[in-house]
Amino acid sequence: MLLEHSPPVRADTGLAITLTINGQRRELQVTPWTTLLDLLREKLDLTGTKKGCDHGQCGACTVLVNGIRVNACLTLAVMKDGAEITTVEGLAGLGDRAGSNALHPIQEAFIEHDAFQCGYCTPGQLCSSVGLMNEGHATTREEIREAMSGNLCRCGAYTNIVDAIEDVMQGAAR
Repeated sequence: MLLEHSPPVRADTGLAITLTINGQRRELQVTPWTTLLDLLREKLDLTGTKKGCDHGQCGACTVLVNGIRVNACLTLAVMKDGAEITTVEGLAGLGDRAGSNALHPIQEAFIEHDAFQCGYCTPGQLCSSVGLMNEGHATTREEIREAMSGNLCRCGAYTNIVDAIEDVMQGAAR
């Protein structure tokens, strides 16, 4: 439903939005129907975020929006005007590692625990793991598994993924 004072949006025009993506402020023109996933992959060439099911069921497209995990395939880019977006490409620059090329602790833990096989789900798993730790609700192994249930791994690396998350959470608690 269009409001009376709203002009119709033509297919060849876009709306101006501003996003901070991986620490870089970006002023962009997007059509109202452009998903955050398509914006990241097709317009900004940030291809770490994967398109899996395109229905919000697999978690391959998980990114952080203001530190909270979001399925980018279900999120319209215009809805996040002014937001801070972190993709897998930006994880290394978070927290105490800002401005460095050092891996994020969860990335190091995924390597140490062999928490990936084919790697397709890994970007979403990593972003979801950071979001889970930001939320601070999951404290037990079972709660971690439940909180990560929106991220599917066809290779079955779930045990190693949970091990990696537990390792980082225990290290942060020290």
